[in-house]
Order: sequence, then C-alpha cells, then structure tokens
Amino acid sequence: MTYKETIADALKRGVAIGHFNISNIEGFWAVVNASRKLDLPVIIGVSEGERDWIGVKEAKALVDIVKSEGAKVFLNADHTYSFERVKEVVDAGYDSVIIDCAKLPFDENVAITKQCVEYARSVNPEILVEAEFGFIGSSSKILDAIPEGAAQDEVQLTSPEQAIEFVQKTGIDLFAPAVGNVHGMMRTGKNPHLHIERIKAISEAIKIPLVLHGGSGTPDEDFVKAAENGMAIIHISTELRFAFASALKEEFVKNPDEVAPYKIMKAPRDAMQVQAEARLKLFNKLQ
Repeated sequence: MTYKETIADALKRGVAIGHFNISNIEGFWAVVNASRKLDLPVIIGVSEGERDWIGVKEAKALVDIVKSEGAKVFLNADHTYSFERVKEVVDAGYDSVIIDCAKLPFDENVAITKQCVEYARSVNPEILVEAEFGFIGSSSKILDAIPEGAAQDEVQLTSPEQAIEFVQKTGIDLFAPAVGNVHGMMRTGKNPHLHIERIKAISEAIKIPLVLHGGSGTPDEDFVKAAENGMAIIHISTELRFAFASALKEEFVKNPDEVAPYKIMKAPRDAMQVQAEARLKLFNKLQ
C-alpha cells in the first residue's frame, strides 16, 4: 500500500502506525528490524537536528534501500520549523513532513503552513504535510515536570473549532493536536493521561487522520483508546533514546576494554528494537 493507503487502513481498523525517531544507524536498524519481524508498517522520523546529524539525503537513501527490499517503511521529516527546511525535504523526496509553527500566533501558523502545503503539492501531491496546533513542549528527554506552557487543561487543549478552522485554511493532510500529550518522558515513566473525548471530538470534526506527538511515557490504555478514536500515527522518541542510553551504559560496565563500535553498539540496538516491537504490538492490538 502507499503511504496514504497505509494511514487510511490504520484509521479504518482503529489501530495506529508507530513513528520512531532515529539519530544513528543503530536506531535505523532497530526500527526496520522490528517492522520486518512483526510484518507491520513503520514511520522513521528525523527531526531537524537528527537530519543535520545523519544527513537529509542520506536518511532518504537508507529508507529507499530497505523499501527496495520490501520493507514497509516510510520517512517523515519530523518537527520542521521553517518553509526553507520544509522545501529541503520535499525536494529530497521524503514521504511526509511536519511544519511546526505551534509557538507562533494562529495567523502566522496558518500562513506558513499553507505555504508549505502549496509547495509540496506543486512538487509531488503524494507527499503528506502535517501541522501542529497547540503547544506540548519541545524536548525529547527525561522530565522532572510538565514543560512550561504545555496544554493540559480543557481550556488549553486544542478545540474541535480551532482544528476545523486550521485544517480548512491550510489544507493539511495530517493534524497534530494538543490533547494532554507532552514531548519527553516523565522521570516516573508515566506521563499524564490523554483526553480521549477531545481526540474523538477533533477527529469527528475534521475527518483527517490525527497524529500523536510526545507518545513516550503515555499510559498503554490511552494509546489503544486514542487509536480507536482517530489517532492514526503515534510518535515515540524518548523511550528509544532511554533504551539506547541505558543499554550503552551497561555495555561499558560489562565490557570496559571493548573498543569495537559494532560490538559495543549491539546491545543498544537490540534494546531499541525490543522497545519498538513492544510499541508496535500495542498500537496494533497484538498484545
């Protein structure tokens, strides 16, 4: 199936596609191997910083290679903050891109997002453009407190009315609302509960697929309910980073004299794969 068809299928079945951010080759293979093992589609996400580290074209080339071998893998340019950087990934042939102007006033967010949509359509109508409305924090790391300004109460959350206006004025393909989710993962391992009724209301109002950012640390039952109510894509980043860092620390303790990178990195890669598999099973109601 195409990317659009894969998302539509997930939406129809009430499941979600796992979106996993990577920043090195170990993360790439962890996600691809998890997808292959479970025979499930995945989205590999690379933020601006991750693209700067890996390489915009290099990330595309890696995904193209495994696609040519039959892997169900798609490439998303995660959190992109300017038209220029959106243009860069559209020109490179990414499957999708999110223009994130959530910190800007509504009219500015709309104007930049619309510009990105129009450019993507002019280059390749198959490229999906996503946008975010509502602030949920901006850092994928371990948190001691909810990020300042992140929407948590009923008033701050994205409303169906705001979503309708935003989608109609921009023409986006995918919408990322603030529904209690936050970027990063609480040190306790449990983030706040999602507002499922708000997710349902927004989904019914705009009738395009929703995307959940800041998935790491979200209670398992919330993921399932969110997918059943229109959340077709769920982002996981911090959980994989935590698995990587924890396994790498353990590896240095176990084998302090090892200097071969491919030996040192095997445990961190495998730890990320285990985490990705667990999330894919949950999102697809396989556990």
